[in-house]
Amino acid sequence: MNKIRLLVADDHPVVRAGLRMLLSAQLDMEVVGEASDGITAIERALELKPDVVVMDITMGGINGGAATREIISRLPQTRVLVLTMHDSEEYLRQMLEAGATGYVLKQAADTELAVAIRAVHHGEVYLYPGFTRVLLADLIPSRDADSRQQRDRYELLSQREKEVLRLVALGYTNRQIAERLSLSVKTVETYRARVMEKLNLKSRAALVRYALTRGLLDKTDVGM
Repeated sequence: MNKIRLLVADDHPVVRAGLRMLLSAQLDMEVVGEASDGITAIERALELKPDVVVMDITMGGINGGAATREIISRLPQTRVLVLTMHDSEEYLRQMLEAGATGYVLKQAADTELAVAIRAVHHGEVYLYPGFTRVLLADLIPSRDADSRQQRDRYELLSQREKEVLRLVALGYTNRQIAERLSLSVKTVETYRARVMEKLNLKSRAALVRYALTRGLLDKTDVGM
């Protein structure tokens, strides 16, 4: 069995030791490295090319958001799962914008972390349940005209645009989407811009929230 290769980034040695013990007990996981700050996380990620980086947010040097953005840009196959004490909608939005595809609170690590790692490794988005409700609330205001308009906008998308929407929400880069759909990167960029314009979305975080409301991230048949 090919184990999920993990890099753990956290500035507290005791936390890293506990995570290593917790994750090493999973038969399908292997902790291949650790980092105590954002710069080291980037360096170790480039060296080890892990499948998933378990990333804290507040660390010395550059923070987890900046480290995540750099890792995703240079290692598009690697997924970043946030593990943090910050029960904050704003932090969630920042990390989604940076490219993370999972967000788990440290107090739930013993029950949620392994499940979340498997999910992001297989191309899914995993959010701590309370945050899923927060994101959904942004896009389901009530049974009014705005809600109907949001649903109607989805029907404006072509089938290809719907495919691009879902893959972007799942965390794929433009280059990865181009390879999966046999398109050029420029064409994918055009589709992505059209999706954002038609749905009146301004950021990737908003796109992920929208995809959640449409149920686009519930399926697992993403060809991983």
